[in-house]
Amino acid sequence: MRKWLRQPLKDFYAVGLEALQMEFEWVLHEEVHAVLNQLHTILLECVRRFPVPLCGNDGAQKQDKFVLTAPPEQLKCVVTVTGDSITHADINFKVQRQQNVIHRTMIQNDNPWKLQQVQDAGNHLQQAILHIENVDKDYMFKSSEEVLHVLGNILGCLQRGRSSLIVPRKRTIDDLMKSRNMKSLAPSLPEDLAISFYIQSHKLIFAVYQLSNVHGTMKFDSHQAECSIPWLNEVLVLFTVALQLSQQLKDKICVFSQYRDFTVGSRSNSALSW
Repeated sequence: MRKWLRQPLKDFYAVGLEALQMEFEWVLHEEVHAVLNQLHTILLECVRRFPVPLCGNDGAQKQDKFVLTAPPEQLKCVVTVTGDSITHADINFKVQRQQNVIHRTMIQNDNPWKLQQVQDAGNHLQQAILHIENVDKDYMFKSSEEVLHVLGNILGCLQRGRSSLIVPRKRTIDDLMKSRNMKSLAPSLPEDLAISFYIQSHKLIFAVYQLSNVHGTMKFDSHQAECSIPWLNEVLVLFTVALQLSQQLKDKICVFSQYRDFTVGSRSNSALSW
Protein backbone atom coordinates (compact mmCIF):
# COMPACT_ATOMS: atom_id res chain seq x y z
CA MET A 1 0.00 0.00 0.00
CA ARG A 2 2.76 2.46 0.96
CA LYS A 3 4.67 1.62 -2.21
CA TRP A 4 1.51 2.31 -4.27
CA LEU A 5 1.10 5.76 -2.61
CA ARG A 6 4.74 6.71 -3.01
CA GLN A 7 4.66 6.50 -6.81
CA PRO A 8 1.66 8.87 -7.37
CA LEU A 9 3.24 11.38 -4.99
CA LYS A 10 6.46 11.21 -6.95
CA ASP A 11 4.55 11.69 -10.20
CA PHE A 12 2.63 14.62 -8.71
CA TYR A 13 5.90 16.28 -7.64
CA ALA A 14 7.39 15.77 -11.12
CA VAL A 15 4.31 17.26 -12.79
CA GLY A 16 4.50 20.26 -10.45
CA LEU A 17 8.14 20.87 -11.31
CA GLU A 18 7.39 20.60 -15.03
CA ALA A 19 4.58 23.15 -14.72
CA LEU A 20 6.92 25.46 -12.83
CA GLN A 21 9.56 24.98 -15.53
CA MET A 22 7.02 25.96 -18.19
CA GLU A 23 6.09 29.09 -16.25
CA PHE A 24 9.80 29.88 -15.85
CA GLU A 25 10.35 29.72 -19.61
CA TRP A 26 7.27 31.87 -20.22
CA VAL A 27 8.58 34.49 -17.78
CA LEU A 28 12.02 34.49 -19.45
CA HIS A 29 10.68 34.69 -23.00
CA GLU A 30 7.59 36.88 -22.53
CA GLU A 31 7.27 38.67 -19.21
CA VAL A 32 10.87 39.89 -18.94
CA HIS A 33 10.68 41.64 -22.31
CA ALA A 34 7.22 43.03 -21.52
CA VAL A 35 8.50 44.53 -18.25
CA LEU A 36 11.65 45.92 -19.90
CA ASN A 37 9.47 47.56 -22.54
CA GLN A 38 7.24 49.03 -19.84
CA LEU A 39 10.30 50.28 -17.95
CA HIS A 40 11.65 51.88 -21.13
CA THR A 41 8.37 53.77 -21.61
CA ILE A 42 8.35 54.99 -17.99
CA LEU A 43 11.98 56.15 -18.13
CA LEU A 44 11.49 58.00 -21.42
CA GLU A 45 8.56 59.77 -19.76
CA CYS A 46 10.97 60.65 -16.94
CA VAL A 47 13.44 62.01 -19.51
CA ARG A 48 10.74 64.34 -20.86
CA ARG A 49 10.26 65.78 -17.37
CA PHE A 50 13.95 66.63 -16.95
CA PRO A 51 14.88 70.26 -17.71
CA VAL A 52 18.15 69.27 -19.43
CA PRO A 53 18.84 67.48 -22.75
CA LEU A 54 18.96 63.70 -22.22
CA CYS A 55 18.99 60.65 -24.52
CA GLY A 56 19.12 62.74 -27.68
CA ASN A 57 16.24 64.93 -26.49
CA ASP A 58 17.88 68.26 -27.35
CA GLY A 59 14.94 70.54 -26.67
CA ALA A 60 15.35 74.01 -25.17
CA GLN A 61 16.31 74.03 -21.49
CA LYS A 62 13.36 74.75 -19.25
CA GLN A 63 13.45 78.02 -17.29
CA ASP A 64 11.57 78.60 -14.01
CA LYS A 65 11.49 81.39 -11.44
CA PHE A 66 11.04 80.71 -7.70
CA VAL A 67 10.86 82.78 -4.54
CA LEU A 68 12.39 81.36 -1.35
CA THR A 69 11.65 83.15 1.93
CA ALA A 70 12.05 82.52 5.64
CA PRO A 71 10.20 84.72 8.16
CA PRO A 72 10.55 87.12 9.78
CA GLU A 73 12.42 88.74 6.85
CA GLN A 74 15.42 86.57 7.66
CA LEU A 75 16.01 85.27 4.13
CA LYS A 76 14.67 86.21 0.73
CA CYS A 77 15.93 84.85 -2.54
CA VAL A 78 14.42 85.15 -6.02
CA VAL A 79 16.02 82.60 -8.33
CA THR A 80 15.81 81.71 -12.00
CA VAL A 81 16.60 78.04 -12.65
CA THR A 82 17.56 77.13 -16.20
CA GLY A 83 18.18 73.44 -16.77
CA ASP A 84 20.58 72.27 -14.07
CA SER A 85 21.82 75.75 -13.08
CA ILE A 86 20.69 78.83 -11.22
CA THR A 87 21.27 81.45 -13.88
CA HIS A 88 20.08 84.46 -11.89
CA ALA A 89 19.39 85.18 -8.23
CA ASP A 90 18.72 88.20 -6.03
CA ILE A 91 19.79 87.20 -2.53
CA ASN A 92 19.05 89.11 0.69
CA PHE A 93 19.52 87.78 4.21
CA LYS A 94 20.28 88.57 7.83
CA VAL A 95 22.36 86.46 10.19
CA GLN A 96 21.68 85.72 13.85
CA ARG A 97 24.43 87.88 15.36
CA GLN A 98 23.93 90.87 13.02
CA GLN A 99 20.17 91.36 12.81
CA ASN A 100 20.56 95.01 11.84
CA VAL A 101 22.70 94.17 8.78
CA ILE A 102 21.17 92.97 5.50
CA HIS A 103 23.62 91.11 3.29
CA ARG A 104 22.96 91.36 -0.44
CA THR A 105 24.52 89.48 -3.29
CA MET A 106 23.59 88.17 -6.74
CA ILE A 107 24.13 85.38 -9.22
CA GLN A 108 24.40 86.56 -12.81
CA ASN A 109 23.72 84.80 -16.09
CA ASP A 110 27.38 84.76 -17.14
CA ASN A 111 28.47 82.85 -14.00
CA PRO A 112 25.67 80.43 -13.01
CA TRP A 113 25.42 78.27 -9.88
CA LYS A 114 25.54 74.60 -10.90
CA LEU A 115 22.98 72.19 -9.40
CA GLN A 116 25.10 69.07 -9.87
CA GLN A 117 22.41 66.80 -8.41
CA VAL A 118 20.19 67.36 -11.46
CA GLN A 119 22.98 66.39 -13.86
CA ASP A 120 23.93 63.36 -11.74
CA ALA A 121 20.34 62.09 -11.66
CA GLY A 122 20.03 62.62 -15.42
CA ASN A 123 23.24 60.68 -16.08
CA HIS A 124 22.02 57.70 -14.01
CA LEU A 125 18.66 57.81 -15.79
CA GLN A 126 20.37 57.72 -19.20
CA GLN A 127 22.51 54.78 -18.08
CA ALA A 128 19.43 52.83 -16.97
CA ILE A 129 17.83 53.40 -20.38
CA LEU A 130 21.00 52.22 -22.13
CA HIS A 131 21.00 48.98 -20.12
CA ILE A 132 17.45 48.32 -21.33
CA GLU A 133 18.21 49.25 -24.95
CA ASN A 134 21.25 46.95 -24.95
CA VAL A 135 18.88 43.97 -24.65
CA ASP A 136 17.73 42.97 -28.13
CA LYS A 137 13.94 42.69 -28.32
CA ASP A 138 14.26 39.22 -29.88
CA TYR A 139 16.89 37.96 -27.44
CA MET A 140 15.92 34.70 -25.72
CA PHE A 141 17.11 34.68 -22.10
CA LYS A 142 18.45 31.27 -21.13
CA SER A 143 18.77 31.52 -17.35
CA SER A 144 17.64 33.49 -14.31
CA GLU A 145 21.23 34.68 -13.80
CA GLU A 146 21.16 36.52 -17.13
CA VAL A 147 17.98 38.38 -16.19
CA LEU A 148 19.19 39.16 -12.67
CA HIS A 149 22.39 40.64 -14.11
CA VAL A 150 20.41 43.01 -16.35
CA LEU A 151 17.96 43.92 -13.59
CA GLY A 152 20.82 44.51 -11.15
CA ASN A 153 22.35 47.06 -13.52
CA ILE A 154 19.02 48.81 -14.07
CA LEU A 155 18.12 48.86 -10.37
CA GLY A 156 21.56 50.23 -9.47
CA CYS A 157 21.17 53.14 -11.90
CA LEU A 158 17.63 53.92 -10.75
CA GLN A 159 18.58 53.81 -7.07
CA ARG A 160 21.57 56.11 -7.62
CA GLY A 161 19.49 58.49 -9.75
CA ARG A 162 16.71 58.74 -7.17
CA SER A 163 19.19 59.09 -4.29
CA SER A 164 20.97 61.93 -6.13
CA LEU A 165 17.80 64.00 -5.75
CA ILE A 166 16.65 62.82 -2.32
CA VAL A 167 19.92 62.67 -0.37
CA PRO A 168 22.20 65.69 -0.94
CA ARG A 169 25.90 64.95 -0.73
CA LYS A 170 27.21 66.02 2.67
CA ARG A 171 29.84 68.75 2.53
CA THR A 172 31.83 70.53 5.22
CA ILE A 173 31.60 74.28 5.72
CA ASP A 174 35.18 74.52 4.47
CA ASP A 175 34.16 72.70 1.28
CA LEU A 176 31.23 75.08 0.79
CA MET A 177 33.37 78.17 1.23
CA LYS A 178 35.96 76.92 -1.24
CA SER A 179 33.46 75.60 -3.76
CA ARG A 180 33.42 76.84 -7.33
CA ASN A 181 29.80 77.91 -6.92
CA MET A 182 30.70 80.50 -4.26
CA LYS A 183 32.64 82.31 -6.98
CA SER A 184 29.30 82.87 -8.75
CA LEU A 185 28.31 85.44 -6.11
CA ALA A 186 28.76 89.13 -6.85
CA PRO A 187 29.69 90.84 -4.63
CA SER A 188 31.49 88.16 -2.63
CA LEU A 189 30.33 87.48 0.91
CA PRO A 190 32.39 88.17 4.07
CA GLU A 191 34.79 85.36 5.00
CA ASP A 192 32.61 84.13 7.88
CA LEU A 193 29.55 83.59 5.64
CA ALA A 194 28.63 80.92 3.11
CA ILE A 195 25.50 79.99 1.23
CA SER A 196 24.32 76.85 -0.48
CA PHE A 197 21.65 75.79 -2.96
CA TYR A 198 20.75 72.12 -3.12
CA ILE A 199 17.91 69.76 -3.92
CA GLN A 200 16.22 67.55 -1.36
CA SER A 201 13.36 65.45 -2.66
CA HIS A 202 10.99 67.78 -4.58
CA LYS A 203 12.38 70.97 -3.00
CA LEU A 204 15.07 73.52 -3.77
CA ILE A 205 16.78 74.55 -0.53
CA PHE A 206 18.61 77.85 0.03
CA ALA A 207 20.82 77.79 3.15
CA VAL A 208 22.95 80.46 4.84
CA TYR A 209 25.81 79.58 7.20
CA GLN A 210 27.67 81.90 9.61
CA LEU A 211 30.93 80.73 11.16
CA SER A 212 32.13 81.75 14.60
CA ASN A 213 35.12 80.92 16.79
CA VAL A 214 33.97 80.00 20.29
CA HIS A 215 36.90 79.43 22.65
CA GLY A 216 39.04 78.13 19.83
CA THR A 217 36.33 75.88 18.37
CA MET A 218 34.76 76.68 15.00
CA LYS A 219 30.97 76.58 15.05
CA PHE A 220 28.29 77.74 12.67
CA ASP A 221 24.67 78.90 12.70
CA SER A 222 22.43 78.11 9.75
CA HIS A 223 19.11 79.27 8.35
CA GLN A 224 17.28 78.02 5.31
CA ALA A 225 14.36 78.65 3.00
CA GLU A 226 12.79 76.29 0.51
CA CYS A 227 10.34 76.03 -2.37
CA SER A 228 8.71 73.15 -4.22
CA ILE A 229 9.73 72.38 -7.81
CA PRO A 230 6.89 70.61 -9.67
CA TRP A 231 8.99 68.69 -12.20
CA LEU A 232 11.11 67.17 -9.42
CA ASN A 233 8.04 65.62 -7.82
CA GLU A 234 7.01 64.08 -11.18
CA VAL A 235 10.52 62.72 -11.80
CA LEU A 236 10.70 61.14 -8.34
CA VAL A 237 7.32 59.46 -8.82
CA LEU A 238 8.50 57.95 -12.12
CA PHE A 239 11.82 56.83 -10.58
CA THR A 240 9.85 55.14 -7.76
CA VAL A 241 7.41 53.40 -10.14
CA ALA A 242 10.31 52.11 -12.26
CA LEU A 243 12.15 50.87 -9.15
CA GLN A 244 9.07 49.01 -7.89
CA LEU A 245 8.46 47.40 -11.28
CA SER A 246 12.11 46.29 -11.55
CA GLN A 247 12.14 44.94 -8.01
CA GLN A 248 8.91 42.95 -8.54
CA LEU A 249 10.39 41.24 -11.58
CA LYS A 250 13.65 40.58 -9.74
CA ASP A 251 11.75 39.00 -6.83
CA LYS A 252 9.89 36.71 -9.22
CA ILE A 253 13.11 35.66 -10.99
CA CYS A 254 14.78 35.03 -7.62
CA VAL A 255 12.08 32.47 -6.81
CA PHE A 256 12.95 30.54 -9.97
CA SER A 257 16.69 30.90 -9.33
CA GLN A 258 16.28 28.70 -6.23
CA TYR A 259 15.75 25.78 -8.64
CA ARG A 260 19.28 25.49 -9.92
CA ASP A 261 18.39 22.93 -12.60
CA PHE A 262 16.03 25.37 -14.32
CA THR A 263 17.38 26.52 -17.66
CA VAL A 264 15.67 26.94 -20.99
CA GLY A 265 15.12 23.56 -22.61
CA SER A 266 15.60 21.54 -19.42
CA ARG A 267 12.03 20.18 -19.45
CA SER A 268 11.46 16.47 -19.90
CA ASN A 269 9.77 15.03 -22.97
CA SER A 270 6.52 14.53 -21.04
CA ALA A 271 6.43 18.22 -20.18
CA LEU A 272 7.12 19.25 -23.75
CA SER A 273 4.13 17.27 -24.96
CA TRP A 274 1.63 19.19 -22.85
